[in-house]
Amino acid sequence: MRADRPERSADRSKGSAPSGASALTRSRVRLDQPRAARRRLLPEYDPEAFGRLSERVARFLGTGRFIVWMTIVIIAWVLWNIFAPVHLRWDEYPFIFLTLMLSLQASYAAPLILLAQNRQDDRDRVNLEQDRKQNERSIADTEYLTREIASLRMGMGEVATRDWIRSEFQDLIKEMDERRLLAPERDEGDR
Repeated sequence: MRADRPERSADRSKGSAPSGASALTRSRVRLDQPRAARRRLLPEYDPEAFGRLSERVARFLGTGRFIVWMTIVIIAWVLWNIFAPVHLRWDEYPFIFLTLMLSLQASYAAPLILLAQNRQDDRDRVNLEQDRKQNERSIADTEYLTREIASLRMGMGEVATRDWIRSEFQDLIKEMDERRLLAPERDEGDR
């Protein structure tokens, strides 16, 4: 019996399928072992680290400090290329290189700002979901307490109040006084 097993495994490795199996049988993959590492063409990066960087850049681009520094750089660029000696200028009057630099900065800033906004939207969505669940729990708790208060009020209708007990005592005292008055008359009538 054991001698047959190596032959069967040899037959399977050659591509022959056991009886009843389809022609498209694949080699079995072991699920208890990790896959072999694949080579990747693109470099790997941490999306969270990249997202945090984009948020920092977007946060800086939205400040007055960035606008002031950008204005100072542009003014210095223009003044240098107008008043510097001719052999030290790198960008003549139409300032094409300055335009290229500003376009490059804008082309990187826009996607970084969008990425930061998307991350903020994701955080807002999670916070909104948590708030919604908290509100549902609060509503359920409020409804439960409302039902409990209503049942207490209904129960209070059946509970003896102080005024009711006083009136009952007064009725009992009157009844006892009447019995006392009637009791001597009965005693005299019995004699």
